[in-house]
Order: sequence, then C-alpha cells, then structure tokens
Amino acid sequence: MGIVKWNGFWGLTGVVLLGAALPAIPQAKPEVQSQSAKASKPLVVVQLSDRPGMDEQIWGQGKRSSDRRALLTAIDHSLRYLQTARAAKDYRRYSMAAGITRQRIERSLQRFRQLLLYARSPAEFQAAIEREFTFYQATGKDGQGTVVFTGYFEPVHLASRSPDRQFRYPIYRQPPDLTSWKHPHPTRSQLEGLDGLQFSQGKLRGLELVWLRDRLEAYLIQVQGSARLHLSDGTTMTVGYAGHTNYPYTSLGKELVKAGKIRQEELSLSAVIQYFQNNPADLDVYLPRNQRFVFFKETGGMPATGSLGVPVTPERSIATDKSLFPPGALALIQTQIPYPNEAGQLAQHPVTRYVLDQDTGGAIQGPGRVDIFMGTGKVAGDRAGLINSAGKLYYLLLK
Repeated sequence: MGIVKWNGFWGLTGVVLLGAALPAIPQAKPEVQSQSAKASKPLVVVQLSDRPGMDEQIWGQGKRSSDRRALLTAIDHSLRYLQTARAAKDYRRYSMAAGITRQRIERSLQRFRQLLLYARSPAEFQAAIEREFTFYQATGKDGQGTVVFTGYFEPVHLASRSPDRQFRYPIYRQPPDLTSWKHPHPTRSQLEGLDGLQFSQGKLRGLELVWLRDRLEAYLIQVQGSARLHLSDGTTMTVGYAGHTNYPYTSLGKELVKAGKIRQEELSLSAVIQYFQNNPADLDVYLPRNQRFVFFKETGGMPATGSLGVPVTPERSIATDKSLFPPGALALIQTQIPYPNEAGQLAQHPVTRYVLDQDTGGAIQGPGRVDIFMGTGKVAGDRAGLINSAGKLYYLLLK
C-alpha cells in the first residue's frame, strides 16, 4: 500500500538497443474474447478499429521533451519493480486476465521503451505500436468501458517535532501491536476523540510522529498517505504510509455533498477546505465519518512512493485496483486534466496519455476507478482536486 488517495474529492537491464530502424517482432495469433468473458472480466481485448489515438505530448518538443523524459522515468521505475521477488509474489497472488503475466508485462515495457527512444517519427512509432501490441480495455463501472478518473498529490505542510500552542494536531506512527488489535478496530473518534485532541487517553498515546497546525491538514495527510513537511526547526521531513485500521475509506467530500453542504458539480479540494474554514465546528461532525485511520513512518527524504515501492511520476503514474489490473503495467488513459489557460486559471483539457500503473488506494476499487498522481505541493493539489471526469483505460501488451 502506498499513497492513500483523495478519491473523488479529491537503471534498466535486459534492453537490446536498436538502431534507427525498428524491426518488427513476430506476431502472435489474435486474442479473441467471448461476450460472456466481457461480462465477467475487468479487461477485454479491443479491435484495431476501436483503439485510442496517440499521446501527442511525448512528441510535442522532440525526443528531449520533459514529457518523454517523465514517461521514460516511470517506465524505468516499473521495470525495476518487475525484476524483484516482490513482483513475482504479486503476480502469483493476483488473478489476472489470461495471458497477462509478469514476464509479458516486462517484455512489453522493454519493447515500448525501445520504440519510444528510437522511432524516427510519430507515424513510425504509432505504426509499430499498432503492429506489435494488443490493447486490453478496462470494462469500467458499467461493463461498457466507463472509468471515473480522480487525482491525488503529495501535500507540503508546516509542522513541528514537538507540540506547542500553534502545533497541536499530530500524525502517528503505526502501533507496534496493530496486528493484534481486536476487531473491529477502534473508530477514528475512539482513537482521537470527536475534536481530534483526545489521543493521549488511548491507544495513540506516545505514537505522535510530528505535529501540524491545522486539524484538516493532519487529516488530509492521512487521506493522501504521504507528505513533505517543512519543520519549525528549519529541517525537512518526509513521511509515508505505514498502515491503517481495518475500515473502508469514506470520502469527506462525498459526505458534504450528501449533506447538501456542497453541490456535486462544485466539489473540489479547494471547495472542501473553504467550507471547513467557514464552518470549523463541522470538522467534529464530518471527519469522524471516515473511520479508517492511517499511520506513518519517516521516509528519509524519499520522493512520493506508490504501493509497488517505487516513486510515482507526476501525470505518468496511476493508481488502480491491484486485484484486477496488472501492477507496473503500461497503460493509456483518455480523460480530462486541468491545465492553466492564458489567464492563469485551471481549465479542463482532454488528454490521451501513456501512464504506468504503480499505485493503489483505499477507495480505488473495481474496474471503473483510476487515480492520477499529479505531483507535489499546492499547484499539484489544486489540479488534483479538479480531476473528476469519466474516460477510458487501456493496457498495452506485446502480442
């Protein structure tokens, strides 16, 4: 488990270098899926005529574009994961679609990387992708391919290693005896009180890792699952997910919508923050509704890391349900992502982007949910909080 999501609220080995030309690899027989298989499986093979278009951003500025470098970085992270004993265990544990193996995922990434580096033109690259890769589409929440996309990010906050009148709200280390806690686990309100300040009276006493100024900030770190903290002593601390209590995740934003506090079409991270700034007493009402409680550990300055144990790359890493979709695999998404317009305001733009499936989250469940990692800090948070669109998800595997 890596970064926990806002969810609706919010060195390569084994690569054979090619020259300028792109030799084709032998093609396997087309894979055919019956209508009954479509109804029961999270992934189905799509025909050539139904495949999505190209990720134009990797070609916009030539081979040294930042988008292409980010994609190559994400690919290398997945390849590093796929070559581990952990990946071998993960692929034995998960029930994937027929023919989707760790070895095939690894070969697919290696070949895609070669094509990305050595294609002489976008047309040559796209032709090779069409010729050599099978596209598997997620059946989505409706069985027809509809996938809901949201965004997440790594927040940056001010914090203190010790409490005072300003810094009163801690995040916590994982209890050493968490695995022996009786079920059901204590709820959020039982652990820290309705006001978030009763933690010293129960199981959290002595587990305080670092202290925040604002209760909602401390809560949002639990939702995001990691954070970069600027400490009052002038140092920096990074924290990452360590564990959680045995409860399902409940979206704070959705609870506010259900209560009529925020309209669904206006729901965003900034809208939720603004609501609680105007109504601070309501924190005692709505935060305890998410009974899942998340624990942390110091990560020594590591970048934001996903559930596979490798860093996640802004706009090139996604989180999905890892019981359904292949860890570390190459995917292609079609959805909307906000970008600044000429006036400096964030506006939605349709995108088709290659991404790597490198994370998961408590509310990312089923074949119809994807979370896109948007980066670190306020701007990334503003953009992540605005992502809430339907789209499509495909996986690319060598034939």
